[in-house]
Amino acid sequence: MRVLFLCHNHPTLQPGGTEVFSRNLFRELRDRHGVEGLFLAAVTSSHREPLPGTVVQAVGQATDEMLLWLDNFDRFFLTQPDTYGLATLAPLIEALAPDVVHVHHALQLGTETIDLVRRLAPRARFIFTAHDFFPICPQEGQLLTTDGRLCNGPTLDGCLRCFPDRGATDIVMRQLELRDVFADFDHILVPSEFARGRYVASGWSPERFSVMPNGVPELPAAPFRTVPDGRRDRFGFFGHINRFKGSLMLLRASHRLSEAGVAHRVTLHGGAAYQSEAFMAEFNTALAAAPAVHYRGAYVAEELAGLMQQVDWVVIPSIWWENAPLVVQEAFRHRRPVICSGIGGTAEMVRDGVDGLHAPVKDPAGLAEVMRRAIETEGLWQRLVEGIAPPVTLAESANRHLRLYEAALAVASV
Repeated sequence: MRVLFLCHNHPTLQPGGTEVFSRNLFRELRDRHGVEGLFLAAVTSSHREPLPGTVVQAVGQATDEMLLWLDNFDRFFLTQPDTYGLATLAPLIEALAPDVVHVHHALQLGTETIDLVRRLAPRARFIFTAHDFFPICPQEGQLLTTDGRLCNGPTLDGCLRCFPDRGATDIVMRQLELRDVFADFDHILVPSEFARGRYVASGWSPERFSVMPNGVPELPAAPFRTVPDGRRDRFGFFGHINRFKGSLMLLRASHRLSEAGVAHRVTLHGGAAYQSEAFMAEFNTALAAAPAVHYRGAYVAEELAGLMQQVDWVVIPSIWWENAPLVVQEAFRHRRPVICSGIGGTAEMVRDGVDGLHAPVKDPAGLAEVMRRAIETEGLWQRLVEGIAPPVTLAESANRHLRLYEAALAVASV
């Protein structure tokens, strides 16, 4: 079987959850099941400068992983107008002749790239994993209004409030175009029931979806800290430092705990690339006001076990609907209970009072209270640890994907 993976970036350049999982899945299918193919990751001038005469670049030493340099992307319509540059892909796709094309994101690639690959590989089965909500939400896939309120799904009036400079025609055409592009896919995967519900509520056909949890490599769990007094008061944040992941909420919650005299420590791990000056100024001000917080910056996957060893709890205080953040599975792999905002796919993955705790969204005082309860409730941490079920492994995820590919090919051959 030959498979083409398309993703909006490469984890060596931007180690987000989608990039990490999709590349891991590609390698697992290759190494364990003998699947041949290509992992093609879109990049822009923010990551790499273009090379003369080609849009394709090497990445590291891998011969089956490449970068596709694309610029001029329209983030509202998810379109890629650089059709001249895309044309240079033709020999690569025709030589690969993929049996399956698995699109993990349309960002940077655009609908034109998908259409081009479909023309170049007419016999291929097309699979799409909706790792987030970009196809249904023009507000950067956030399902947040421009004033920071949770949005239950796109509506014409709601989108016009977020985009007053856009006409109704733009809003409707975006919805129809993207729904039409992905209607031609053989199957759409989502990693959570919550995400499936959001897409179906936006008018996408429910029968075309399957919930397919992402997986993490099966590695030994990090040892727990030795705590002679039994006090579990170390909290860790793992993820990109931005407004939507809730780092500001955690800083302000920690400030409240310090003001109340509650001993604790919070460590933030994650890069802060591409953030606005206004957000970083707000972040640094909040960080300076939280004496129990230490910001350690970006980390690589190989460091995660060592970093997990230093914390008792993982905190995910997102202010938006998360789909199925990989950090939940990473926390559970290392048997760390999760404190998360009680909304979206995160709340689906973390069972309140069983393997973690839910906190009110966008509420530093409420988050501080949950963190205080986590520290001071005798036996709670141990009970939650015992409630953690092992997450889906990368091997299990690869097996499920392979069966799906085989089923799609079997239907095509009938």
